[in-house]
Amino acid sequence: MKQILLTILTTLVVLPVASATAPRRVAEVNVHPGGSLQMAVRQAREMHRLGEADSVVIRLAEGTYRLTQPLNLLPEDSHTAIVGNNAVISGARPVSEWRKEGSLWTANAPVVNGSRVMLRQLWVNGRKALRATQFGQYKLDRILDSNVDIITIPTPKNLYSLIRAPHLEMLVHQRWAIAILRIKSMRQIGDSTQVEFHDPESYLEFSHPWPQPVIGGDFGSSSYCLMNDLSLVDEPGEWYQDESTGVIYYMPREGETIPATVAEVPVTENLLNISGAPGLRVTDITVSGVTFAYSSWTRPSRLGHVTLQGGFPLLDAYKLQKEGLPWAPSLENQAWIERPEAAVKVEWGRRITFNDCSFTHLGSTGLDFAFADKAVTASGCTFSDIGGTAILAGSFSEGASEVHRPYRVSPDQEEYCDTLYITSNHIDDATNEDWGAMGIGCGYVRNCSIVGNSVSNVNWCGICLGWGWTPHDTGMRNNRICDNRVTDYARMLYDVGGIYTMSAQPNSFITGNTVSEPSKAPYATNCRAFKLYLDDSSDGFTISGNNFTKDETGTNHPGKNIKFEAH
Repeated sequence: MKQILLTILTTLVVLPVASATAPRRVAEVNVHPGGSLQMAVRQAREMHRLGEADSVVIRLAEGTYRLTQPLNLLPEDSHTAIVGNNAVISGARPVSEWRKEGSLWTANAPVVNGSRVMLRQLWVNGRKALRATQFGQYKLDRILDSNVDIITIPTPKNLYSLIRAPHLEMLVHQRWAIAILRIKSMRQIGDSTQVEFHDPESYLEFSHPWPQPVIGGDFGSSSYCLMNDLSLVDEPGEWYQDESTGVIYYMPREGETIPATVAEVPVTENLLNISGAPGLRVTDITVSGVTFAYSSWTRPSRLGHVTLQGGFPLLDAYKLQKEGLPWAPSLENQAWIERPEAAVKVEWGRRITFNDCSFTHLGSTGLDFAFADKAVTASGCTFSDIGGTAILAGSFSEGASEVHRPYRVSPDQEEYCDTLYITSNHIDDATNEDWGAMGIGCGYVRNCSIVGNSVSNVNWCGICLGWGWTPHDTGMRNNRICDNRVTDYARMLYDVGGIYTMSAQPNSFITGNTVSEPSKAPYATNCRAFKLYLDDSSDGFTISGNNFTKDETGTNHPGKNIKFEAH
C-alpha cells in the first residue's frame, strides 16, 4: 500500500504577507518516492477544506516520482507549496530489457494504462537519442523545387526502402520555422523524386504564404531531411519504433552495454497543470527545488507540424485573394493557431512562483504562463534539453481569434497576463526538436520583467517579446528586457534576433543586455540575422546600454516612438 506521511506543524509560523495581522497555521505533507503525489495533493486539499491549516507544504523527499498523467493544482489547492529535496517529477517509464539484433538493440515499449506507448522522444543513459534521420543530427540537403502540393528532392539512395516505409516524415527548413510533414507518396523521376503529403499538413503547408519553402534564395533553396524509418538507423545514438509492434530499435553509442543501459520513454506530455477559471483563480502556489523531467511531444505523429512562428501550429491559413481587413488594409494573409503543449502550465493563476527548479529532457515547452496569469514568477530556474520553448508566457491569440486581429479582452482585463517576473534563469539547449521555438517567448503581456537571464544554444531567437504584427493598442505596455545575456542563437534558422520584438508596447525598455553575434546557420537562405530585431510595428521602446547600436539592429516597419539613448 502506498503511504503518505502527514505531519501537522504545531508551531505557529508567520507567513510573509503584508496584510497578515495574526500567525497562520502551516501544515506539512511529507511524501517519499514510493508514495503518490496525487494523494498528497488530495490530502492537502482536504486540510484546506476542513479549515485545519491556512497553508500546506507538500515536502518531497529525494528521489523520482513517476507520473502517467498530469498532476493538477486547482483553486481548492490555493496557498500550497511544493518543496523538493533533489526530487524529480518524471513523465517517463524506464526500459532496460534490451536484446541484441545484429548491429542494433531492440526493446518493447512499455504498456501504460492498457496501451503500448508510441513515442517521438527517447533518452538513453540520460542523453537524448536521435529519432532516425536521413543525414544525421542537424544535417540537411537542399530541396530542388516546391510547387502546388509537391516538394521535389534529390532521389535518395535507399528510395525502394523508403517508398515502403509506413510512417515516413519530412522535415523542411523554411526561413524562421520548420515544417514536419507526414509523407503519403514518393515518385521517382530520374535523379529527382516528387513527394506528396498527408492532410492536414499538406493543405496547411501549401496554403499559407508565411513562411514557405524558398527556391533560389540568396544562399540557396530551403533544405530538408527524411525521418522515421528503420533503414535510416545508421549512426550510433539513432532509434526507430515500429508502430505495428511497439518494438524500439536502437544503435548503441560507443561504450554502452546492454546490462548498464536504461532508456527513459516519456508517456505524458504534461507533468503539472495549475489551473483556475474565470472568477475562481488558483492563488499563492510556490514550487521550489523540484526537477521536472521527461515529457513527450507527439502532435506531429498525428497531425504533422506546420507553424506560423515561434512554434505555434497552424489551424488554418491562406493568402487572401483581395488584400485588406478593417484593422490592416494591406494585410494579404490570415492565420489561426493553437498553443504548443507544455510540461508545466499555469492558467488563471495569481501569485504563482517557480523558484530554483530544473526543467530538463522535455519534448515541447518547458514552463508556460499561458493565460490570465497575474503576479507570476520564474526565478533562478535552469532549463536544459528542451524540445520547444523554455519559458512561454501570455496569449498569442490562439484558437478562434485571427492572429493579426488587435488583441482584446473583457473590460475588467482579467484575461490579460499581467506582472510577470522572469528573472535570473539559465537556459541552455532549447528548441532542439522544433527549431522555430524560442528561449523565452512572451506574447500579449504587460508589466513583464525579463531580467538577468542567460539564454544559449537555441536554433532561432533567444528572447522574444510581443505578438500581433500591429500598430494598434493591444494592451501590451511597461515591459522590460534588461541585463540578459544571449549567446549561440540562430543555430539553424534566420530572420532572427538575439532579442526580438513585435508590435506597439508603450513605455517599454531594452537595456543593459549582452548579445553575441548570430551563429552561422548552415542552411539559411538569407542573411537576416541581428542582435536586436525590431519586427513588424515594434514601437514604444527605449533602448540603451546594450552591446549593440542602432546601426546593428534589424527592422521591419517599426513605429516612430523608438528611442536609442546613449548609455
